[in-house]
Amino acid sequence: MTKKKEDIMPSNAHKSCYGTMFPSVLQPDVDRVVSGKVFSYELRRAGGMLVANRRVAVNMEEWDECLQCPEFDHCYQLCMGRFSLEAAIAG
Repeated sequence: MTKKKEDIMPSNAHKSCYGTMFPSVLQPDVDRVVSGKVFSYELRRAGGMLVANRRVAVNMEEWDECLQCPEFDHCYQLCMGRFSLEAAIAG
């Protein structure tokens, strides 16, 4: 199996996708999909300012790719930490 250039990293560097599994929730956009590498969401308005529908999606192909990454555990922990902080600030 040949490694891709982006998979070969110096000891102190991370892949460009590191820490991007989840989209930001600090300033949610309405009526459009907001995506991270794996997870995405969409908020739909009913009219005016009220949100009528929420949808969350998982890109299983990207998830499977993430699971194969040697940095998965640390990356996931970083993503969850950032997501938790953003959710606390936004909520």
